[in-house]
Amino acid sequence: MRYLLKAGSFVGLALTIVPAFLVFSGTLTWDTHAVLMAVGAVLWFVTAPFWMAKEEAESGVSSHSRSQAS
Repeated sequence: MRYLLKAGSFVGLALTIVPAFLVFSGTLTWDTHAVLMAVGAVLWFVTAPFWMAKEEAESGVSSHSRSQAS
């Protein structure tokens, strides 16, 4: 399950980054770019918190305590 969450997160992240470069190069229309970016953002925000929270719990270090140490 964790592997699927990570894979979904990275696909979502790719869908938010790659279309911008494709529009810049002229191979993708702005409308398609907007749809892909929206799908990627939703996919990222739906999947990423679940596996990221598990990694923090397993390591015993929260993001808050990491920022305090810096």
